[in-house]
Amino acid sequence: MVGIAHLFYLDIIHCFIGIIMSSAKEKVESMLRKLPNDCTVEDIQYHLYVLGKVRQGLQVADTEGVLQQAEVEGLLNKWLIE
Repeated sequence: MVGIAHLFYLDIIHCFIGIIMSSAKEKVESMLRKLPNDCTVEDIQYHLYVLGKVRQGLQVADTEGVLQQAEVEGLLNKWLIE
């Protein structure tokens, strides 16, 4: 199940990065088509939350930039040692 969830989130990220959709409604419709028919309302709410967080993260990356791999590793080493 983890593999399926991982692939689902990769699909969602690709939607945000590579495909421009004209409305929030289209984004939600796309997400709903990818969920299993037996999903719960809570499943849908969770996936909407994740979509919002991915969108927010991409906006922050666009406006504030991103860290390079070496910078992240240095920060993690500092936090793990202290």
